[in-house]
Amino acid sequence: MSAGMVRLFAVAAGLAVANIYYAQPLLTAIAAEFGVGSGTASALVTVTTAGYAVGLGLVVPLADILDRRRLVAAMLAAVALIQAAAAVAPSMGLLTAVSAVLAPCAVVAPIMVAFAATLAEPARRGQVTGSVMSGVLVGVLLARTGGGLVADLAGSWRAVYAVAAVLMAVLAAVLWRVLPDVRVADRLGYGALLRSVVTIVREEPVLRLRCAYGFLSFAGFSAFWATTAFLLAGEPYHFGPGVIGAFGLLGAVGAVAARVTGRFVDRGRGDVVTGALLGAVLLSWGLMALGGGRWIVPLVLGVVALDLGVQGVQVANLTAVYQLRPEARSRITMAYTGTYFLGGAVGAGASGAAYAAAGWLAVCGVGGLLATAALVLWAVRGRSVRVPPG
Repeated sequence: MSAGMVRLFAVAAGLAVANIYYAQPLLTAIAAEFGVGSGTASALVTVTTAGYAVGLGLVVPLADILDRRRLVAAMLAAVALIQAAAAVAPSMGLLTAVSAVLAPCAVVAPIMVAFAATLAEPARRGQVTGSVMSGVLVGVLLARTGGGLVADLAGSWRAVYAVAAVLMAVLAAVLWRVLPDVRVADRLGYGALLRSVVTIVREEPVLRLRCAYGFLSFAGFSAFWATTAFLLAGEPYHFGPGVIGAFGLLGAVGAVAARVTGRFVDRGRGDVVTGALLGAVLLSWGLMALGGGRWIVPLVLGVVALDLGVQGVQVANLTAVYQLRPEARSRITMAYTGTYFLGGAVGAGASGAAYAAAGWLAVCGVGGLLATAALVLWAVRGRSVRVPPG
């Protein structure tokens, strides 16, 4: 797989995944326009994340039996149309409904990651996976940062969705022309395809363990980002959407962690790296709890540690599970990322309720419990469930 093709996959995956993160820095502006509270507005994140998990379960496995170029282009075209509808949504209810439809169509990024792993040489699979995942992480950062800046410059959060619609239309056309045409080996029917996912999960303990790491780590990650806009918009910060979005740039270290983690995993150190990264996630919640979230320095350090830990664990997880069954990588992606984003939906929902009930320290309590559970699981099971060679 050429360096240019790796970059293309990274850019495409990043732009695609951005669609489910644009709303995060805009929540206060959306809540103000529609006259709803923080709990109702943060439900937009929960619905989008849950819808993405549905798409992972029902759409991603199709990449094992359908032409991936056609599938990706069609999905991006659908996202372009749905984002255009979101830009003109007249109410909070309709915006939430449109987001619920958008999310299952936006699962292009995991398809691109699995596709890249299939095209990569075995000795470079961790590095290629890390590079494409870096693109995904940059896409997440740009969604938050760019979304907030566009909203500030245009004077409306709706402009963000309009720009996203144009970007997806252009990306669909580009990928239609340049993606490689790779024939699929499996000819399973759709029902048999979905049933085979259950079989794979049942037979692969490494996949089950890595799914658990992913669920717990991304639940904490989503718990932070589902409520951070309200923290930063309130006392003592009073930040606007642009600054709140720019706050996401602190997570750029996560993109670096993804590339470095990929190299360590290729050298056979994935288990040790996973434990260290889960420890960083737990540390992050302690830092962000200092001063009740009102001390900017530990808050910033906590965000850096959270992004580094969660994104590094993601790369270690994907590299491990992609060694299991080469012919079923899209189904393995579905099982892993479906669990991952289900954790995100749970974390966002729990965080929104915790913040509404007891403020920022309650959110840190939720995140700390999730991180502790992941680290205990690694200590108990991480050494006994080994990644197979290859």
